[in-house]
Amino acid sequence: MKKKFPKPGERKKTTGSFLARGVETPIERGFGGIRWQEANRTEELMNSGHFACPGCGGALAMRLALKALGRKTIVVIPACCWSIIDGPFPLHSLRVPVYHTAFETAAVVASGIKAGLEIQNKKDIQVLAFAGDGGTADIGIQALSGACERNDDIIYACYDNEAYMNTGIQRSSATPLFAWTTTTPEGTPKGEPKKNMVEIVAAHRIPYTATASVGFPEDLIAKFKKAKEIKGLKYIHIYAPCPTGWRMSPDLMIKVCQLAVESNIFPLYEIEEGIRYKINYFPKEKVPVKEYLKIQGRFSHLTEKEIALIQKKVDFEWDLLNKRAKANF
Repeated sequence: MKKKFPKPGERKKTTGSFLARGVETPIERGFGGIRWQEANRTEELMNSGHFACPGCGGALAMRLALKALGRKTIVVIPACCWSIIDGPFPLHSLRVPVYHTAFETAAVVASGIKAGLEIQNKKDIQVLAFAGDGGTADIGIQALSGACERNDDIIYACYDNEAYMNTGIQRSSATPLFAWTTTTPEGTPKGEPKKNMVEIVAAHRIPYTATASVGFPEDLIAKFKKAKEIKGLKYIHIYAPCPTGWRMSPDLMIKVCQLAVESNIFPLYEIEEGIRYKINYFPKEKVPVKEYLKIQGRFSHLTEKEIALIQKKVDFEWDLLNKRAKANF
């Protein structure tokens, strides 16, 4: 049978989104039969023409989260990349109400909005605090901890790009060990491990804590849908690469997401009530962390000894996570 080629001037019809092109990678086939186009069957609540950089993981994280939560959602955004991505007043890239607030107040403002909705008996509206790692692990941790302690009925999502990207790629406590940033330059890279916000939040014994990745859209959407049905505070930590800050080509964004999960750098799991662990994805063939590190310029200065140390730490954390999952009550 002869292969058909398009006639001159004829173009194949596709959508503008790479999520909808139907491209299936090996990792998708191994993850419960995931297909990218499945994530595109729900309503789009994010407009094109936003101010994100090419390949922005944070932009895709918001798009997928809103697909799960739907129109009856109010988003609270502190100072972060998303305060720029959304657009300057009166422009606005989301089709839901957005409240822009101070760097340290995402959680408490979301709690206040939810309290106001409950007074009006509007109990079917979700309030989503959507903050970066700086506004979560550093500047906003006190407000988040307070909301967790009160078990306020909100969803708090941290889109983690592992530095203060909006203000010039400065180090945050979520920046990985030995990573380059503009405040940890080559020769003096970050010498401390990444703060484990998932375990810190779970220690408050909130109803639901989870990790998610923009490289696994169906998993991310499923976790937001699950959070939507749970009463109390829900925390979702999203792996959201920043090609600019990570010194890599924008077209590698999804690949680095896949390598992070396959190497156990960023495992996908859930914690209920702070004690019941469930791992959502087990790599069939674990990828060495070196494969993940080598495509990012922020790790180009690493020595073999430093890579081996990172591998040892990743292996330890993965084993610990597995033990916790097996020891569930």
